[in-house]
Amino acid sequence: MANRRVLLSWSSGKDSAWCLYRLTQDPDVEVVGLLTTFNSAADRVAMHAVRRELVEAQARSARLPLYPIELPWPCPNEAYEKAMRESLDALESRLSFDAVAFGDLFLEDIRAYRERRMAAWGVEPMFPLWQLDTRELARTMIDSGVQAVLTCVDPAQCPAELAGRFFDMSLLDALPDSVDPCGENGEFHTFVAGGPAFESPIDVTVGEIVERDGFVFADVYMAENNS
Repeated sequence: MANRRVLLSWSSGKDSAWCLYRLTQDPDVEVVGLLTTFNSAADRVAMHAVRRELVEAQARSARLPLYPIELPWPCPNEAYEKAMRESLDALESRLSFDAVAFGDLFLEDIRAYRERRMAAWGVEPMFPLWQLDTRELARTMIDSGVQAVLTCVDPAQCPAELAGRFFDMSLLDALPDSVDPCGENGEFHTFVAGGPAFESPIDVTVGEIVERDGFVFADVYMAENNS
């Protein structure tokens, strides 16, 4: 029987989805919910710009409750930390979780920040994907059936025309050598529509591509037969 109750920080992207899959393979872990921050003004996942209805569809397919954290926009770091702390405090009384898992891969400063904040709030952080080889990981995800769309591209690091492309082998082949295959340096962000952690894939359509605030975004939405 699982003895560690874990909340998963859920960005809606491929790394979160693979982290969920890895956690579900551990007999000592029970994932008790998905924790997602939303830009309240846009009603979308911060940075990934994924519509809320798509994240709700992911949670249904993963058979897990979704716990949204509402963020103001603009959102200074103090506001982010306040919202996170209050949400974790409230969930602790409801879920009695043991840890929060993150899908970080290799950025030491991001991990150190999470560890400091979680320690201050009395929460144990977990990093199930830490220091996996990202080139191998990207191909393993694709071979395992992960279906993802690039929803945000930083054109200063990655070709802008890749926004809206599916995360597949041809996409990996198109990435410049300077771009991490998993986009861990912020080169791109994704939405996952299917994979081994999901009961069934989500039928989506890629719509308008827009440039905003120095990034290129692809608007992904539910296909008509899924809406």
